[in-house]
Amino acid sequence: MLELVPITDSIGTEVRGVDVTGDISARDFDRIYQAWIDTCLLLFRGQKMTPEQQIALTRRFGEITTYTRSEFNEPEHPEILVLSNITRDGKPIGSAYSGRVWHSDGHYLSDPPAGTMLYAIEVPPEGGDTWFANMMAAYDALPAAMKERIDDLKVVISRVQSRPYNYPDRPAPTPEERAAWVDMRHPIVRRHEVSGRNALYSGGNVPWRIEGMPEAESAPLVTFLQEFSVQPRFTYCHRWQPGDILLWDNRSAMHRATPYDYEAYRRLMHRTTIAGHLSTGSPVPVGEAIAS
Repeated sequence: MLELVPITDSIGTEVRGVDVTGDISARDFDRIYQAWIDTCLLLFRGQKMTPEQQIALTRRFGEITTYTRSEFNEPEHPEILVLSNITRDGKPIGSAYSGRVWHSDGHYLSDPPAGTMLYAIEVPPEGGDTWFANMMAAYDALPAAMKERIDDLKVVISRVQSRPYNYPDRPAPTPEERAAWVDMRHPIVRRHEVSGRNALYSGGNVPWRIEGMPEAESAPLVTFLQEFSVQPRFTYCHRWQPGDILLWDNRSAMHRATPYDYEAYRRLMHRTTIAGHLSTGSPVPVGEAIAS
């Protein structure tokens, strides 16, 4: 029997009594889907599914999309991105690490993905956790004066600017990357197209520029919103177990990964992504892009 159990008071629902590879009735699925919209995050434990079954499950929530690191797509199922430190024939089969800072997947796109599903096949005994933050709850908790101040503001998301913050060990962006990584404007208050609720969309660690605002005013405002939104009362840290499936809503949640010992332990996870259908961003003219 389907059971929906809150993970914390502020974020997440554990879905119990369901075999995701079986026949989930339309009525049960509607309840599961609504829990995803309402609480940002779904957890299914003790599951075992093939790539085909993961693709089918993902499609019940929306259209599948792929947008990054195609070299690590599962060879026979390009809808699946492999996250792993395992190597075969001397080559990595997946991306070993990413997302160590708070972020929403695909926020540098004009139409960011609606959701992300991650299925754990092998996990290390320690480390490799994932943190989540409810950006709707964070927005709701803001003082009324702050809500009014940010209501119509747009934030400029720049992959070029984010490189030294997110990946200080990697080289600076190449000229080709700079040309391809167009800065993107997004509303700093994102209205969820399904629930109608507002969520903060300010990212997690880069002092993004707010359109039309001096940097001396913009950077402290963005930093305040970022730090406010990841207070313990809005967050949850997930300790992975083999067979876990997490589905999070990128329209209302941020997340970040934690490190693990890549040399000592294996990790293998399959990721699928649900497309967004409401464009929230617009490119920034080249002359206005942030230099870095």
